[in-house]
Order: sequence, then C-alpha cells, then structure tokens
Amino acid sequence: MDGRKVTIWAGAAALAVASFAQAAKPRASDFAAALANPERPEADRARDSDRKPAEVMAFAGIRPGLRIAELAPGGGYFTRLLGQAVGGSGHVFGFGPRPSPAVEGWAASHANVSYTVAAGGSIPVTEPVDMVWTTLNYHDFKNAKLGESDAAIETDKAAFRALKPGGIYLIIDHAAAPGAGASQTSTLHRIEPAFVRREVESAGFVLDAQSDLLRHPADDHLTRVQESGIRGKTDQFIFRFRKPRK
Repeated sequence: MDGRKVTIWAGAAALAVASFAQAAKPRASDFAAALANPERPEADRARDSDRKPAEVMAFAGIRPGLRIAELAPGGGYFTRLLGQAVGGSGHVFGFGPRPSPAVEGWAASHANVSYTVAAGGSIPVTEPVDMVWTTLNYHDFKNAKLGESDAAIETDKAAFRALKPGGIYLIIDHAAAPGAGASQTSTLHRIEPAFVRREVESAGFVLDAQSDLLRHPADDHLTRVQESGIRGKTDQFIFRFRKPRK
C-alpha cells in the first residue's frame, strides 16, 4: 500500500472513530421510552418538568449496560428511570441507611435493580461500578456523623473505592449562597457548590463537567427547600466528577 493510500485510510479511520464517539454520546431523546414507561407512578411524571430527567441522564452519560450505585434513592424517582435506561445488561444498586419500600418493591419485579440497607458512608458493592449517583442528598450526608468522621467525606472516599478507573461520581444538590459552605445543611437543607467541589476533589476526584440544567436564578438561597413556592424550583448544581484512570 503506497503512502497516499495509507494516509487516506488513516484519515477515514479517524473520522469513523470520531463519528462513532459523537453518535455514542447520550442525548435526551434516548430516554423517551424510559420516561414513557407506563409503570412509572403518576407522581413521578408530575415532577419531570422540574427535574428534567432526560437531560440530566444525558449529561451524566447514562447508557445501556452501565452498573450504577445509587445512594439514598428515597422514593425511587431516578431508580426507576435509571433501571430502564441501563437495560437488562446493566444494574442499579440502591443503597440507603434504612429500608425503602418503594425501591424494594420496584426491585422485586425488575431484576436489574436491587436495594441494600447500608451504613452511612459505605457503598458495599461486590465489584467496581461505572457510576456512583446521588441526587439532593449530599447536604444530608453532612448532617450525619460516623463517630469522629464526617459521613459526606466518608461517602466520597467510598465512592472513589467503588468506582472503576475513569468512573463517574454524579452529584446534584440544592445550592446555598456563596460563602455558606456547609453551614445550612440542617436548616435550609442547602450546601455551597464550591464547598462540595473542594471536598470531593480532596478525595481524589477531578471535576469532569458541571451543568446549569437545574439552575434557578430567581431562587434567593434564603428559603428552606421544602417550603411551598420553592419546592422543586430551587437553584440546583450538577457536578460530574471522574475517578482518574491512573
């Protein structure tokens, strides 16, 4: 093969790889079937406009086959969507400090979802996972103490251990005002984004990307997140951290 043909072949191969990578990047439209699943509770559907789950999952990089550790899944809003999105070749491992009837009930009829009661600050997976996911919980981790340890810091360390090299740690939470740090986690149930970033990076993660999908500039950051009028419309940050490959 002469040099000109080698060059053409190499260029075509590079273009094919680039095209594949672009095509493989998740899009919000990829999750239409998961959102339309008739098994989803009507209460979940009512929250979709505020939570923008398709856009959030696309940003996170959710795709079939992923193995995800979901921390403190609550009523299972994202559990149900993630389980549909990763498909039968993937798995969603839910972990929380107490039983979750909603998630356990879903897991009973969906083999790719499981739930385990686990102590705060621990992620007892039996093999490395592709992603650790938690939504609107990090501030609550700051409110829990594990002896002399901080449960949020221990959770970050556990996430680092649980992930494969290159794996993603996805955190969404209610934003506190600049300078607030973790001082409002038990009062307003908010936490400063810059504080979370510093704390998670101190566990060895690098910030891969952040998103403004759930930003609400009208939120003055002075109201408890459960109050009527602000509930579901708080200013929220989304951080996608990555465990370094080496």
